[in-house]
Amino acid sequence: MRKRPRRLRYDENLRDMVQEHSVSVDDLIYPMFVKQGSDIKEEIPSLPGNYHLSPDERLLDEVEEVVESGLKSVLLFGIPENRDKTGSMSRDEQGPVQKALRLLNDEYPDLHLITDVCLCAYTSHGHCGIVEDGKIKNDETLPYLADMALSHVENGADMVAPSDMMDGRVKAIRKKLDEEDYHDIPIMSYSAKYASAFYGPFRDACESSPDFGDRRSHQMNHPNARAAVRESMLDIEEGADIIMVKPALSYLDVIYRLRKEVNVPIAAYSVSGEYSLIKNGGEAGLIDSNELFLEVMDSIKRAGADLIITYYALELAQEL
Repeated sequence: MRKRPRRLRYDENLRDMVQEHSVSVDDLIYPMFVKQGSDIKEEIPSLPGNYHLSPDERLLDEVEEVVESGLKSVLLFGIPENRDKTGSMSRDEQGPVQKALRLLNDEYPDLHLITDVCLCAYTSHGHCGIVEDGKIKNDETLPYLADMALSHVENGADMVAPSDMMDGRVKAIRKKLDEEDYHDIPIMSYSAKYASAFYGPFRDACESSPDFGDRRSHQMNHPNARAAVRESMLDIEEGADIIMVKPALSYLDVIYRLRKEVNVPIAAYSVSGEYSLIKNGGEAGLIDSNELFLEVMDSIKRAGADLIITYYALELAQEL
């Protein structure tokens, strides 16, 4: 009679030694919202624990805590005072991100500064590209994105992250940076960015909800996974150094598919809606939010992500 195989049982120390994946501070990227103006520190109601910060002492105070936690990277989003049809403040030397980059490079030169490249927070209509006759114009948008990326790099960005999902934008940005001898600046492309209902709190934080229509014309349809592989491959061909899946939790299968197909690093964005649901559930006493955040981070890493962008990064880093 065959004996039933014995299931191994570990004590706590051995369990930690043999676990297959772990999340470290080095894996985490912390998103931050820089708002044009002065002496601004306003908690974002839909993202508790996250703030609008002006590019002055308010930002420096918050980044001091980030650096002390051991985090190495932040992802900067800008919120301008004025918006127009082409999002001109996205490329202005006095734009919120540009001012933040100069300030942080002076005070924290070892902090890795990544910038979001998209027009939605800067345009008067709230869309990610140039709009003509009620339609988003893909090719007409590319020069504006390339100029925005260049402006960020000239002011101290260590990496640019185009999130607009316009076709050909990685190639346009890479060409523009190379022409200006910024060959060593990497591009982290939002390659598989889905049209998701999880983005609501972020649009509130960036004040970037579109005035009309939606973004389904250029963001991905959530039933599709093979298309994510195709889009990511195209971005790699155009010069992307890191590809990204966004959101993370509902698209773990996409992260896993890509991990089997590509050799470049994969980032996963655990987005605002994921964060807010867990955070508010914890505050309501329905769940242990800290335990659930750790479980979610483990699942993202287990699926194959190398980097995780999360609003929980600072709290997790302080715990780790």
